[in-house]
Amino acid sequence: MAQPNNKIDHVPEPTLRRLPWYLSVCRLLKSRGETYVSSTRLSKETNIVASQIAKDLSCVNIVGRTRVGYDIDNLLEVLENFLGFTTIHKAFLFGAGRLGKALLNDTGLKQFGLEVVAAFDTDPRIIGHSTAGIPIYHINDLEAKMRRYKVKIGILTVPIDNAQEVADKMVVWGIKAIWNFTPLRIRVPNDIVVQNTSLYAHLSLMFNRLDGMECANDE
Repeated sequence: MAQPNNKIDHVPEPTLRRLPWYLSVCRLLKSRGETYVSSTRLSKETNIVASQIAKDLSCVNIVGRTRVGYDIDNLLEVLENFLGFTTIHKAFLFGAGRLGKALLNDTGLKQFGLEVVAAFDTDPRIIGHSTAGIPIYHINDLEAKMRRYKVKIGILTVPIDNAQEVADKMVVWGIKAIWNFTPLRIRVPNDIVVQNTSLYAHLSLMFNRLDGMECANDE
C-alpha cells in the first residue's frame, strides 16, 4: 500500500527522473477507470524493467500488494506530493520568443505545479502585450515585479548571447531556481538551483542513435 512520507531520505537523481513517468501513466489509467496497476503494466507502458520500477517506488515508501499491484489513487497521491506537483510554484519566464511563447501556451505546466505569472523581454513589439493571458514586461521592470509576485523560479529561454547576463539579473533580484533552456551552461552561485534542459543536446542524441541504427541495418 502506498503511504505518504515527507521524511524520505535522499532519492537518486535517475529515480527522480523516472517517477514522473510512472505518475503520467497512472493518471492515464485512472482516466480510463482503472484502480490498480502492476509493475509489469508500468514496465510495458514506460519500457523500464519491472524490478527497477519496484525499486524506484520503494525509494518513496510505495509498496505494492502481491498479485494485486499498486492502488492507483494512493500511488497518485504519494507521487504528486513527493514530486511537489500538488503545490503551485509561481515562475517568471525570461525570453518571450518562439520557445518562450510555446511554454507560455503550455497549460500542462500548471498540472505539474508550475504557474508562469509573467514574462520578460526587451523586444518593444511584444512588451505590454500578453500571451495566453500572461503579461510580458520589459526586463528592466524585474525588480518591481519581484516585489509584487515574490517569485523564486525563473525559466530561461533567451538567445544564448544574453543567457548569462539575464541569469545574473535573475540572481540579483532574488530568483532561487533557474530552468535553463539555453545551450549555455550558466554560472550561478552555489545556492542557486539550476536545471538544464537542452533541446539541442537531446536532438543530437536522437540523430546519433538514428544514424547508428541505419548503419547497422546497412551492414
